[in-house]
Amino acid sequence: MSKLGTLGARLYRGEVGYDFVGKRMVWYAVSILITITAIVALAVQGLNMGIEFKGGAVFTTPKTNVSVSEAQHQAEEASGHAAIVQKLGNDTLRIQISELDTDSANGVKAQLAKDLGFKEQDVNADLVGPSWGSQIANKAWTGLGVFMVLVVIYLAIAFEWRMAVAALIALIHDLTITVGVYALVGFEVTPGTVIGLLTILGYSLYDTVVVFDGLKEASKDITKQTRYTYSEMANRSLNGTLVRSINTTVVALLPVAGLLFIGGGFLGAGMLNDISLSLFVGLAAGAYSSIFIATPLVADLKERDPKMIALKKRVLAKRSAAAAKGEKDEEVGDGNGGAARVTGPAAAVVGQPGPTRGARPSGRGR
Repeated sequence: MSKLGTLGARLYRGEVGYDFVGKRMVWYAVSILITITAIVALAVQGLNMGIEFKGGAVFTTPKTNVSVSEAQHQAEEASGHAAIVQKLGNDTLRIQISELDTDSANGVKAQLAKDLGFKEQDVNADLVGPSWGSQIANKAWTGLGVFMVLVVIYLAIAFEWRMAVAALIALIHDLTITVGVYALVGFEVTPGTVIGLLTILGYSLYDTVVVFDGLKEASKDITKQTRYTYSEMANRSLNGTLVRSINTTVVALLPVAGLLFIGGGFLGAGMLNDISLSLFVGLAAGAYSSIFIATPLVADLKERDPKMIALKKRVLAKRSAAAAKGEKDEEVGDGNGGAARVTGPAAAVVGQPGPTRGARPSGRGR
């Protein structure tokens, strides 16, 4: 068995683990800081909306030796607006100019053909009205709203309302970070970006549901035992699915990274950045939120349940009694997800969970 597979098996059995839930305040602070940065970037710099949302014209030239920089200069001189120029694979140029109406676009087309040395009829012009872009944006927001509502309803039925709330917060967290990164780097927002955003929501939800499914099974009949609090059980369940989450995320990120860094960056295919950046940032944020945000949030909400409060008291009382009697090999914790091992009357140290006798998490792992 590989080292990663061995680690996954040990995590599932509870022999090793990391205290994600016990350190939740650290993760909350990190997420709040990242979210504030994203919101500030969005408020200060705004989003660089593509031509599909602002309206304008796209001119495609015949095969030419004109450089991109020269074409951009001529396009900006002819239109009075900023231009985006891309050289396509067949040595043609794609010149995108925002905020042009039909009348001005015809004049720009004629001037471009003259300045770049083409016949006017050889330059193809595609016009996009701002109303069309507005319709796309409105439909995208509508689709996003419907998606969120369906997610909450499904999770509330399949699991419980606390998990639905935690998943919704995690999804909003992922969206905010992704949009903030677009504002920071200034990449153009196109319909491909919207598709990427909707795609990452589905992926983030999948990863969260995998963790929640394991937690649901692990915490079944939890009040009938006095070995673990809900937070500790949530942490054990999270560790049991950790390797699976990491493997899934890495496999998903590799091809997207290829599109973004090799295709869009090294090879200069800038149009790939529209969707690949949103996918890359969103996949990474989704993996982070499902582990560090969603499950700790569920534990926080669940620990307010009177039944879980009573369970925590019973668990801590049992551990105090065991420690007083000097019992060995008894796993203890702080009641918030942290665990330790008592090896003598006064040798309890709060740390990572170790192997326990006769107990396994009942949640799904690898």
